[in-house]
Amino acid sequence: MTSTLATVQPGSFLTLHYRMAGPVGDVINTFDGKPATLTLGTGELSPTLEAYLLGLPEGTHTTFELPAGTAFGPHNPAMLQWLARQELIDMGEPDEEYAVGDVLQFPTPDGKGKFAGSVQDFRSDEKGDAVLFDFNHPLAGRAVTFEVHVIGIL
Repeated sequence: MTSTLATVQPGSFLTLHYRMAGPVGDVINTFDGKPATLTLGTGELSPTLEAYLLGLPEGTHTTFELPAGTAFGPHNPAMLQWLARQELIDMGEPDEEYAVGDVLQFPTPDGKGKFAGSVQDFRSDEKGDAVLFDFNHPLAGRAVTFEVHVIGIL
């Protein structure tokens, strides 16, 4: 009697540890804590990363080196946007001090979700005070190391 290990398929519910790193180090790493659980195809990972998981047998621990721009697309300069300081105050952050590199959560236009932007720069001129945000994924346009340990597949 032979037993076959489950393999990752579209729609699989997975328990896994994973790490995504770029040129400046880890962006996410679950190996030091509780494993992640996710369902393929629900947008929890980019479709490109999910494609690397397909067909992996349960128990696999491997690392993929993805070329720049493959995992999260190219860095889009249009995703760099100035936001008036008054808008941040209106969103409920009147006394908050920001530093370059800080990541803020913003509500989606429909109010049902959130997206993140990282502080890049500050401006104070005749137009008023403003903060430059980068709304690209932190690894957009970068080479990515994607390490994964598939613990369980349902």
